[in-house]
Amino acid sequence: MRIRILGCSGGIGLGLRTTSILLDSDTLIDCGTGVGDLPLAELRDIKRVFLTHSHLDHVACLPLILDSTFDERVSNPLEVFALPETIKALRDHMFNDILWPDFERLPSAENPVFKFTPIAAGEVITIDERRIRAINVFHTVPSLGFCFEHDDNVFAFSGDTMTNQDLWPILNNYEELGALVVEVSFPNSQSELAQTAGHYCPQTLAKDLEKLRHEPQIWVTAMKPGMQEQIFEEVLQAIPGRKINRLKRGDVFEI
Repeated sequence: MRIRILGCSGGIGLGLRTTSILLDSDTLIDCGTGVGDLPLAELRDIKRVFLTHSHLDHVACLPLILDSTFDERVSNPLEVFALPETIKALRDHMFNDILWPDFERLPSAENPVFKFTPIAAGEVITIDERRIRAINVFHTVPSLGFCFEHDDNVFAFSGDTMTNQDLWPILNNYEELGALVVEVSFPNSQSELAQTAGHYCPQTLAKDLEKLRHEPQIWVTAMKPGMQEQIFEEVLQAIPGRKINRLKRGDVFEI
């Protein structure tokens, strides 16, 4: 699997894009502002999107990718996998003919340019020899993490989460874990805000990582703009001995 980081910031600013990861050339994990840097030819190649949750930094480009590739989607609709609660939020607040046209009814209700496919925590979907497992994580809205498996190689993405009991046992059940992308949005000085907002800070991430029996490459993501250096330094101090990397827009790795 080829994993390309289109966006991994907890906000925007010069050179910063919000969460979106391209798996091979046809699958998006979240649809944040990083998608907007793809050329049209690559946007047209995307067949499906797996959404972790409904927050804007993870879905902002979903209506725009449909608009930019509308003609191609008439015969090849985009499939969007998400929790039922996420689907309802997007129908109510995005594709409602107020904030954005209802693309589930364009060009017609019988032949829309995209379709929602509900998924549940614990569900496993097989697509082109890739197995995608949805994992319940704890955020301020219903949210998922995902594991992507191919030929016994596993890439895990936490999505937005705080301290939780569900993610780590599932990761430990794999024979091997090649790579883990995990969020850490706030510095330790803002631990109360992190708790309220449903995110990790370095000290809470360090405590949860004690539950992980694997030694994967770990990339930290979703750090708030202007705080990246501080947060990453605190992560390195809190988690010695682990293979910790700072995720960057444009990173590409294969597992």
